[in-house]
This record gives sequence, C-alpha cells and structure tokens, in this order.
Amino acid sequence: MVGFVSDELLGTFVPILVYWVYSGIYVLLDRFEDYRLHTRAEEDTKNLVSKRTVVRGVLLQQAIQAVVATALFAVSGNSGNASSAQLSTFTHVKRFFIAMFVMDTWQYLMHRYMHHNKFLYKHIHSYHHRLVVPYAFGALYNHPVEGLLMDTVGGALSFLISGMSSRASILFFSFATIKTVDDHCGLWLPGNLFHIFFQNNTAYHDIHHQLYGNKYNFSQPFFVMWDKVLGTYMPYTLKQRKDGGLEAYPNKD
Repeated sequence: MVGFVSDELLGTFVPILVYWVYSGIYVLLDRFEDYRLHTRAEEDTKNLVSKRTVVRGVLLQQAIQAVVATALFAVSGNSGNASSAQLSTFTHVKRFFIAMFVMDTWQYLMHRYMHHNKFLYKHIHSYHHRLVVPYAFGALYNHPVEGLLMDTVGGALSFLISGMSSRASILFFSFATIKTVDDHCGLWLPGNLFHIFFQNNTAYHDIHHQLYGNKYNFSQPFFVMWDKVLGTYMPYTLKQRKDGGLEAYPNKD
C-alpha cells in the first residue's frame, strides 16, 4: 500500500491515468508536421469515426478493464507488499519479461484470428481499423468485446501466469499502456526510445493499419517474434514525403 491507497487500486487506475496523460503529450506534439506518418488531410478523409466517438469508446473499454481488474485482484489475493520486497531484482525482471511474452502471445493469436475470421472482423475488429490513420488516444478504440477478449483477458493472463505482485503490476500495465499509445501515435520523433529498442513500433504498426498490411504485422505490443516465426512479418522503409513528413513503405520481396 502506498499511503492510504492500496496497490490494487493503483494497479487498476494508474494505467488509465497514464493513457490520457501520455496521449495528451502526443496531442501537443502533433503540430510537428515533418514527423507525421500521414498528413492531416489523410487523417480527416481516411478515418471512418469521429474523435468524440473514439473517446467514448476508449472510456467504455477502460471502465470494463477497471471492473475486471478489481475482480482479478480480489480473487487472486495478491497484494505483494512484504513478499514483493523480499524478491530479488532478477525475479522481478524475469516476471516482467514473462508477462510481456504472455501478453504478446495472447494478443498475436487473438489479433490474427480476428482478421481471418470474417464474422469477427466485420462485426468486432473492424471497429479498430476505422482508424486507418492511427493517433495516440485512439490506441484502445475497439469494440467492447474485443477490448475484453484481447486486451483485458490478455492483461489478466499476463498478471496471473507471471506471478507478479499487484505492486509490480502498476509498473507493468503502465509500461504496456505507454507502449500501446506510442505504437498508435502516428509520429516518428527523433530520439524516441521505443523506436530505437523495439522493432514493433509506430511505423511497424502503421503498416498493419493500411490495406496492404492488413494481413501482416499482427504482433503487439512489444516484440515481432510471432510475426517472424509464423510468416506474417512485413518490414518497412521510412521515406520522406514530397509534401513534408514521413511515410512507411513495405519492403519489396
């Protein structure tokens, strides 16, 4: 417990706060036209949903996540205060990477299945692809069923299988949230550490949101291993647009 607030409460609501704060930073940075992967005109004409609807959809998903997280912490009984403090740094790091692996595996499998099942894509996953030109606070814009099955269940499995404490989950889910927002931000800013250390990044995921990449680059939010292993990896090259800004092009075979 931190002060008068339990770790469970922080693990539930800190990632939600992080989502809107980090997204808000990108809203402010959006004025840097030379680093946009799409023009404003493309964002206005290609996206099939209003930003107001996106905000409402994200808030609904976060409400569902909060309910599930509260129930999960209550059922697991994993407060992790004293026991977590006694664990070695190696154990914390190991559990963190296990959680990353579990989340990546679950999301890849669910994400790919939702693309290949015509009913699920048409009625559920297509909601997220209404954002052909992604932006930061649209990262969690999904059909509520997808948000529950892919994101919320994936997060719960990561927490339970890794064995991390509720205190450690504050850091893990906040980090996963920041990474997900960054992958959808639509900006390729110099010095962005996610672009330096992760192949799975803003441009990589932008390829997936385009029609030609719809059956590729399913991996999210951390690594690209499952795309490479299972044959859905589409590398890209960043090029300058004549009218300013950048664009991610798929590499030709």
